[in-house]
Amino acid sequence: MATTSLKKGILFLLVVLGSIWSAFGQQSYDSELADSLGADAYGMRMYQLVILKTGTEVIEDKELVQKLFRGHLDNIGRLAEEGKLVVAGPLGKNELEYRGIFIFKLDNKEEIQELLKTDPAIEAGIFDVEILDWYGSAALPMYLPYHKQIEKEQP
Repeated sequence: MATTSLKKGILFLLVVLGSIWSAFGQQSYDSELADSLGADAYGMRMYQLVILKTGTEVIEDKELVQKLFRGHLDNIGRLAEEGKLVVAGPLGKNELEYRGIFIFKLDNKEEIQELLKTDPAIEAGIFDVEILDWYGSAALPMYLPYHKQIEKEQP
């Protein structure tokens, strides 16, 4: 029962965040910007939400685990630079063993599955993944340039 509640809570939070983000952008409609971001009439678009879960593989070699996580972070950076990945980050400890999320600015789940194969931690089985459709603000990718301005260090 708590598992279902946590899942519903996470999805509700994502919908609320998308709605709030969208509300801040409603000052004056810019059709050129909306079109460039792939926005619908509500300023929203579909994304693919990937939930990273604790995988089935347990790797005891700490040096290998460190190398896999370095590759995981480097891969996140590459996908963000390519404009495919707009959100990535870890989740706090939880009973579902959800470890983190990705939000991709892509529609094709098969393409996302191929991109996920480029992540060494996923390929090694440290993480398993679930891919879900998510409807959020089309302006979501616009935060990335601001993040670079406030990021003092990179992981």
